[in-house]
Amino acid sequence: MKVIPIYIEAGISGFESPAAEYKELGLSLDQLLIRHPNATFIGQASGGSMKGVGIFDGDLLIVDRSLTVRNGDIIVANFNGCFVCKLIDKQQARLLSASKHHQPVVITPEDDFQLEGVVTRSIRLHHQVPEFSACIA
Repeated sequence: MKVIPIYIEAGISGFESPAAEYKELGLSLDQLLIRHPNATFIGQASGGSMKGVGIFDGDLLIVDRSLTVRNGDIIVANFNGCFVCKLIDKQQARLLSASKHHQPVVITPEDDFQLEGVVTRSIRLHHQVPEFSACIA
C-alpha cells in the first residue's frame, strides 16, 4: 500500500501538495491493525450503548479470537442468539454497556453465552459502506 502522509493543523486553509512528500511504507493496513490474521474477524457496530468507550453506530470492530479475555475488556459475544459488543465483568459474570442508559446484564447458567473474541480496534467510517452488513449490537 502506498501512503501519502498529510499533516494538517486546524485553521490552515491550504497545505503543500501531498505528492511533494510522497513515500511508500512497507506495511499494509492488515499488518498495522491485525496481530493474529487467522483468528481475527471484522464486524460492524450497531447502536449507541458503547459510545462511552469510543465505539459508535456503524464503526468497524476488529475482533481477535486468540486473545485471553481479561476483566474489563471490550468483547463480542453471542448472547442468547444475538451478537453483542460489551465490556465484560468476569468477577460478577456481567455484560456492561458504556452508557448510563443501559443496565448491566447478568450472565446466568440458563443463558446461551459464547465469547467470540476481544475487540482490539474500532474504525470510524465517515462514509458508510452499503455492502458491509455484519452488524454487532
